[in-house]
Amino acid sequence: MKRDLQRILLSAVIPLFFLFILYMLKILEVGMDWDFTRLGIYPLEKRGVFGIFAHPLVHSSFRHLAANTLPLFFLSWCLFYFYRDIAPYIFFLIWIGGGIFTFFFGKSGWHVGSSGLVYGLAFFLFFSGIFRKHVPLVALSLLITFLYGGLVWNMFPQFAKITTSWEGHMGGAIAGMLCSVGFMKYGPQRPDPFADEADEEEATSDDDAKESDTLPD
Repeated sequence: MKRDLQRILLSAVIPLFFLFILYMLKILEVGMDWDFTRLGIYPLEKRGVFGIFAHPLVHSSFRHLAANTLPLFFLSWCLFYFYRDIAPYIFFLIWIGGGIFTFFFGKSGWHVGSSGLVYGLAFFLFFSGIFRKHVPLVALSLLITFLYGGLVWNMFPQFAKITTSWEGHMGGAIAGMLCSVGFMKYGPQRPDPFADEADEEEATSDDDAKESDTLPD
């Protein structure tokens, strides 16, 4: 029980630290009357390349940041709890992959915010659980569908607001889906239902071999 609690708390460290950075940057931006918007992605222009790496750190307003806070924390926590061995790689690839997609396919304008990460994490957790067919991960997939299934509509320009970067959402979703395929053989796996039987058979064969090697006096 103590070990499980420790794992739950440790899995929250990186998500909380990341959110702390986001809020500190926003407070600094507002307090110093600066504008970090140009740290975002500007598609197909040299000035927007750095944004591939920096865009999730910048938000247009506190309201924008607050809207991303809870889903970003929960989905990040799920990633680091259930997929702790590969979580840093997944997080980084969704971050960069979604940014690259936005850079090449986004509409003109500055694209900022961590919404792409939210979409990427949601899609990774959903598809990874389905592909692995491991009961706890499938249950997590269903939970993600229940909580965030409505997000899918904001991936398409027909449904998203004109001021919303649907390209960032779609880029993150594609990156998350690709990660679920690329890392399918890594991280938690469905246990082999016949593993115990195989172990028992091996143990029995070892005992039989020992008995056959033992000669009576």
